[in-house]
Amino acid sequence: MIDLNPPGPVPWICRTLERAGFETWAVGGAVRDGLAGRGTGDWDLTTAAPPEEIRRLFRRTVPIGIEHGTVGVLARDGTLYEVTTFRRDVETSGRHAVVSFAETLDEDLARRDFTINAVAWHPLRRCVHDPYGGVEDLRQRRLRTVGDPGERFAEDYLRILRALRFAGIFRLQVDPGTWRALVEAVPRMGILSPERIREELEKILSSHERPSAALSLYAASGVLAFLYPELDRLVGPLPEPSGHSHLLMDGWSHSLLAADAIPPSQWPLRLTVLLSRLGLPTESTGAGEEGLPPPERGRQRAAALLKRLRSSNARIARVAGAVEWVIQPPSADAPDPALRRWLAGAGRERLSDLVRVWIAESRVGGWPGGDRLPTLIHRLRRISRSDVPLSVGELDFSGRDLIRMGHRPGRYFGELLEHLLDRVLEDPDLNRRDVLEEEARRWIEQTQTKVKERGNVAG
Repeated sequence: MIDLNPPGPVPWICRTLERAGFETWAVGGAVRDGLAGRGTGDWDLTTAAPPEEIRRLFRRTVPIGIEHGTVGVLARDGTLYEVTTFRRDVETSGRHAVVSFAETLDEDLARRDFTINAVAWHPLRRCVHDPYGGVEDLRQRRLRTVGDPGERFAEDYLRILRALRFAGIFRLQVDPGTWRALVEAVPRMGILSPERIREELEKILSSHERPSAALSLYAASGVLAFLYPELDRLVGPLPEPSGHSHLLMDGWSHSLLAADAIPPSQWPLRLTVLLSRLGLPTESTGAGEEGLPPPERGRQRAAALLKRLRSSNARIARVAGAVEWVIQPPSADAPDPALRRWLAGAGRERLSDLVRVWIAESRVGGWPGGDRLPTLIHRLRRISRSDVPLSVGELDFSGRDLIRMGHRPGRYFGELLEHLLDRVLEDPDLNRRDVLEEEARRWIEQTQTKVKERGNVAG
């Protein structure tokens, strides 16, 4: 007997179905994770009962995917458990499978991707059904496909990414035959949707204690070069920007170790670390990138990659924006006005992300300021927490004040307010409405004089 300690509704659902004459087992990630000694997540069940019988036997159900045999059963606490009728594949295309209902558990398990996912556990008898040796593979730390590896990957090329994720999270050695078939299948991954590719990357970043375990396999298998050529260019020697200490590792390895130093709960920062070196010099420079400084080039490349993956605009803005600033930290010894100007450019709201990334970088020897990072962080945080204006909107003077002074709105309003902000960043004591109003009058007079002088010269 093997007890995986399922939540109470799981045995209840199983008992209800089996009393009605329908064989029922727990399958999927909860079984696999429980057998591996990890915390279990969502519990799924597979049963001989057709969907209409599942809905008849339970009072509260949700038709999650009736056409595919999946019904959601709501427990008393509101938790939803997916119950799916035994299935078998009728036709596969590399992305989607046409399925039909099957009569036996073995038929259902035969369509699974890897042996570790083809194990069923009975919630009442506390026994496993393991026709492909998945339990032993977990024990031996081995990843194998169910049946012929080439056929399994050809059925759904997303299994390539799933294989690398499972190998990483469970510290598994990929079986040689499975590895050969995986590598051979990589060039045919082009049919996968950007959303599915992005979801697999996000699962690695958000669930692995050490994402490097799975992502290093991306590079070794050719997946990195196929899906993320920008990142693949980091594999191998990479020139460091001026001021960076010499690293005894390539850019990709450094990024992986820095990502490991950030907890899974902060996975967007792990993504930032992975993309943070995109702006550094490589042999390839894209169209329109000539002459761009590394920070701006990094932002553009990061934004393009995330857009290709159909990431949300908010995610693109957060990650690509951080990439731009994370590789250009100010000197810890810079005067306060310089730090205020730097923080005004980076944005007060972005400082916490940048600090976390710098700390991760410093743990693997990649922060350019050496041992001065604590000093810099302390100074930047002090400025950020102060009431010193770091944006035009925080000035004690606005466009409304200019209108009150009798000026008509125009593009010069923005230029003037930026000028006032620059003066306040130099000397925060100037942030008083009367002082800024006087400075605004002076700026306008000087600007008008310059315009007249240019007009006389042109005439």
